[in-house]
Amino acid sequence: MELALLLVLGALLPAAAALYLCCVRRHTGSAAATLHRREPGRAAASRPLRDAWAPRLCGFWLRLFVHAANTAFGQILLLPLLLRLNNFSLMRSLDIHEDPTFIPEVAAEVTEDKSETESTLDIIKQLIDTRPDSASHGFSFKGIKDYLDCYRSGKLTPSQVAKNIIAVLEDCDKSTTPLRAIVQWDREQIMLMAEASTARYRNKCPLSYLDGIPVCLKEEFKVVPYYHRVGTVYLGTEPETEDATVAKKLREAGAVIIGVSNMHELGTGTTGCNPNRYHKIPRNPYKPNHFTGGSSSGSAAAVAAGLCPVAIGTDGGGSVRIPSSFCGVVGLKGTFGRISGHGSLPLSYSTVSVGPICTSVADAAIVYSILAEPDPLYPYGLKQPKATLSDMCAPDLKGLKLGVDWTFFKACDAEILSVCEKAVEYLQNLGASVVEVSLPEMEEVKIAHAICILSEMRDFLQPDFNKHFQEMNLETRASLALGSQFTALDYITANRQRTRSMRFLREIFTTVNCILTPATASTAPRIHESDLLTGSSNISFTMMSMRFMQLGNFTGIPGLVVPIGYSTAGLPIGFQVMAKWWDEAVLLRIGLKLEQFRRQTKKPTIHYDILE
Repeated sequence: MELALLLVLGALLPAAAALYLCCVRRHTGSAAATLHRREPGRAAASRPLRDAWAPRLCGFWLRLFVHAANTAFGQILLLPLLLRLNNFSLMRSLDIHEDPTFIPEVAAEVTEDKSETESTLDIIKQLIDTRPDSASHGFSFKGIKDYLDCYRSGKLTPSQVAKNIIAVLEDCDKSTTPLRAIVQWDREQIMLMAEASTARYRNKCPLSYLDGIPVCLKEEFKVVPYYHRVGTVYLGTEPETEDATVAKKLREAGAVIIGVSNMHELGTGTTGCNPNRYHKIPRNPYKPNHFTGGSSSGSAAAVAAGLCPVAIGTDGGGSVRIPSSFCGVVGLKGTFGRISGHGSLPLSYSTVSVGPICTSVADAAIVYSILAEPDPLYPYGLKQPKATLSDMCAPDLKGLKLGVDWTFFKACDAEILSVCEKAVEYLQNLGASVVEVSLPEMEEVKIAHAICILSEMRDFLQPDFNKHFQEMNLETRASLALGSQFTALDYITANRQRTRSMRFLREIFTTVNCILTPATASTAPRIHESDLLTGSSNISFTMMSMRFMQLGNFTGIPGLVVPIGYSTAGLPIGFQVMAKWWDEAVLLRIGLKLEQFRRQTKKPTIHYDILE
């Protein structure tokens, strides 16, 4: 195999060198001629979004590319060529004078202390009491309310539910197409938590609205007693003895942790493709021959398949919101620092937020209200304002201004655009006004976010790259090789762009309450047979899937994805709402209305009713 690779490389070398030199001549001149000055505080003329270009690689060609990328030929010719073809060298042509912002942490606005007429607990009670019964309008996902109704009525106990879940966990990976949503679980641990919850309900003293509710956490979090593998085969060699903060808070709320969920290896992709021996590829419950999205792949699959109504993920480039959209469930990325990331692997310290994946917006609000608060063990979000659910149950959306950049909004498949445009009209009919806005320098945002997340991941994973290179998936090796191409100057310029983008958003949010976009530019892609063996690398799809996600990760603003329909192929279509820093409440208010737009919820092909 090595000899074959070297022979192919030798044949390709002259052509690649010629192509590279041609590309260099086209893209470069004198530094003075190509440097574009950016005036502080003034947006540059809109630059059209460029689609990424790179062939989808799998099997032999992926092996060849990874081998080449990590040779002198790859580092000097192949990867620089790929960067230029995909506009990743854009930052090198910009002259930005703003100081860099390395962490998108924003101070809370000083507002008048309103004596809230309704407490958060009152709003949650109202959400649960007013949510329609899941069986009243055909199929719908079983949510927190359904579990609570069973526990309170005595129809089922948490212990009985836990036994049902264990039976499903034993069954779902034995089928011809294994679900692979939950990759580690322990019968004794599940029953221990469930029996404690059953006793509390028997004594009429549940700890919270999450008491007895099944939940799972992405393998990126430390969860006792599971292995903290983070999607790899080489990390987490010993069982964890300490919980991540979110796991600890869920236990304190009485939730039943059913295990840890599958993920794209080290969070390096957006498909969920992870062919290694401990994980395998999780399947989209709606179309098992399609990807779930990633990197919180198993979390979204577990919720959509009915294994649990709540899962926790991390989101550095859409990793909560993309799989939520692809799997037809709700995903919330909190403001940067809003929910503690302590106890998760710090793969990218400036782009990652934590958030829930749930069956409904109401469930996301309940989980958010429990998890969102400062954590002395986590350096970000220590001065955040109190998390509220203000006006979430308002009867309409009167008074809200919804911002839409129509040029950006339309950068998606026609089928998705058609449904999303109708969703905007629906929100408008509920009393909201739609305001056309301009999101400046989005091509720069795309490239700067990619530079930041890849540089930070490569920095953190450098020891692993050196020591465990052969144990990593091929796609991971390719992504980290690409990350090694960025310089300190690239990284600093990207963070100067962050300062500009955050300033532009501050100005936009003085005129609108939120920004609307489709969730993803396409629906979930198909799984190829070769993906099951070697995985795949598709830079074009990765960048397209993150198109509407990167602004939130780059600047730290919160985003909510809500399912609004289906493609003609039966794949879910999602819609995204983003708001200013710390204003998750307005997202949840709009989302609660938005999920009513989809009049029918289709039952996934793979689905288990735990409460039957």
